[in-house]
Amino acid sequence: MSYTYDAAGFKEIFEKSFIWISGFMRNVFRSPEKPALIDPIAEKSYSYRELNADANRLADALSERGMKYGDMVMYQLYNSYAFALCYIAPQKLGGINSPVNFNISAGETARLLERDRPFAYVYDIEVAAMAGKALELSSYKPTVVLASDFRGKRPALPEGHIFLEEFLSEGNPGDKDFGFTPNMYAEVTRFCTSGTTGTPKGVPLNNANEVLSAHDTIMHFGLSAKDVTMNMTPWFHRGGLHCGGPNGTLYVGGTVVVMRMFSAKVTFDCIKKYGISYLIGVPSALKALSDRQEKHPEDLSRLKGIVTMGSPLEKEDCMRYQRLLTPNILNGYGTTETFVNTYLRPYDLPEMSGFAGSACIDDDVRVVAIYEDRKAAPTDTVPRDSRSEGEVIIYSPFKSGLCYADNPEMTLDKYKDGWYYTKDIGVWDENGYVRILGRRDDMIISMGENIYPEQLEEVIKQHPKVSDCMVVGVPDPSRGQTPAAFIIRKDDSLTVKEINSFLYDSDNLPSYMCPRFYSFVSSLPYTLTGKKQHHILRADAARALEAGELLRP
Repeated sequence: MSYTYDAAGFKEIFEKSFIWISGFMRNVFRSPEKPALIDPIAEKSYSYRELNADANRLADALSERGMKYGDMVMYQLYNSYAFALCYIAPQKLGGINSPVNFNISAGETARLLERDRPFAYVYDIEVAAMAGKALELSSYKPTVVLASDFRGKRPALPEGHIFLEEFLSEGNPGDKDFGFTPNMYAEVTRFCTSGTTGTPKGVPLNNANEVLSAHDTIMHFGLSAKDVTMNMTPWFHRGGLHCGGPNGTLYVGGTVVVMRMFSAKVTFDCIKKYGISYLIGVPSALKALSDRQEKHPEDLSRLKGIVTMGSPLEKEDCMRYQRLLTPNILNGYGTTETFVNTYLRPYDLPEMSGFAGSACIDDDVRVVAIYEDRKAAPTDTVPRDSRSEGEVIIYSPFKSGLCYADNPEMTLDKYKDGWYYTKDIGVWDENGYVRILGRRDDMIISMGENIYPEQLEEVIKQHPKVSDCMVVGVPDPSRGQTPAAFIIRKDDSLTVKEINSFLYDSDNLPSYMCPRFYSFVSSLPYTLTGKKQHHILRADAARALEAGELLRP
């Protein structure tokens, strides 16, 4: 390709400089003594200088053991200082950091070890039993196995395992050239999706993706070096690490407060003690915060905003959170593969509650036609009338590696020409605001009619005696499938007859969508990022139906 100027110098500098670790190191140089990370449990603040020195120690110790460019550090850690080190240190070596859900089984962890073959594996001492079993089951054995003991009790470890905190002493704290040329296209982070079955898919992100994910958060929050953030969700998720977690906040030069496990009381304590300006969490966390704020009011005037994701906010809930917590709420929608792609901004709420929002600044989100034998072209959109249903697709190449690691079949299934096909069903309006109706896999087909659980759930939750609910399809000999509603009661006096009459009388629900089975339950399956796990409930519902445990109206 020819240019109107000599671009060689720009390309050489830009391609090796547009990397996340460069942004972090700028802050180490500019504000070495500024708090980078605060751990409330340890009651310790780590400056940018201290965080960088420990990351250098870890990188150097790994290098001395033989880790090289392109090798991986896989870690199953709670939000912690150790997590931040495992995110930063591999990038100094030109390696890959891979945060993994610590709640998955030993068998799943073993399969990930065998597939991704990490040089080092790091686990939290609280999941030591699972990690040990995974290492036994795996035919691949990492060169280095580290355990992080945040409480410092140092219990006995299996032979060959080393405490991360002791391993750091093997490394040099000074900045070091590890002999590779950085490149913005090199893989630096690998997430794992929480698929419904099988081994989680690997989602690779390159250096440019990491930088632009940070930029995305900075733009949409209005995040600055003066801000203090706390993400109340696990950092091993994309929304945890990249949305007010270490990625964006340490890149802009702010301060991250660690929330190891969510607690409403601890959250308020941290807001007061550390001056948190941005909170990030799932809607259930906002509910818990609001409940506490009603009983024990706190001064939240220093909060600039709250970002929530995982599911849309309902209007009544949104108004309550804006009244009790902050009027500045952002509600986002996205995927592990593409980060956050739409937002409802504070000026959209509460009027647009229930929608997923409109596209982020650098993204494009569309609703396209659905065909059984092929993907619709990005130009094959459905009408913007808030009624015509289609598949939601996302164009976000700046924040996506546009593939799955070593999985060409799944890549072909979900990606086309830079677009990610979500398999989410939605509608959109004339202004491009998208509303998610449900997953194609969760759709209930009853007597030829398409029923989306989220639509039915939204109406059920309008009943004042309902706290939460999920709807799934169960087999029906005459209809094919029929809806079954699982309800957590706010008031134990709620009966099947009462809720069924409420739904049949609703102006927002056609009669064919009304459930034919009900069950009152004490809990429902959610991911840690607040996404409903309909596939888990569907299996439980089928067993309950067969056992005659479901209630008829």
